[in-house]
Amino acid sequence: MPDIINALDGVATAINTIEPQVSADTDPQNLMTVEAVQKVLNRSRASVYRYANTDALILNPTFDHTRLNPESRQNKEDPLMFHPNEVARFAQDVLGIKQVTIEISQPPETLTHQLLRQVLAELKIIRELIEQTNSN
Repeated sequence: MPDIINALDGVATAINTIEPQVSADTDPQNLMTVEAVQKVLNRSRASVYRYANTDALILNPTFDHTRLNPESRQNKEDPLMFHPNEVARFAQDVLGIKQVTIEISQPPETLTHQLLRQVLAELKIIRELIEQTNSN
């Protein structure tokens, strides 16, 4: 399995395993879109869909070691998302690509993230005050 390297506070995750390095499009859980897989594997979009373990009749088919297995979906209309480790496994084991590098970068911090951090800081202060009051 590829080595996983977590950098500074989850800002970047690199799975050292495809040349060249590609910054992958991800969702909040660091899952890769079909476009990101396409870039990393250097294959067409149609190829990625052919590799994917999907079935028109079954929402989440069982694991197939010869196919690219997407993450579980709740609805057939949900986009296919792939875990970086699964993409690296598929590239090495099935496609025979020896040197695979998948780099995942978090999107830049938004105003929402900043506000949530401020709210969290205030809640921590409130909790400390409540704990101090209860201990007295």
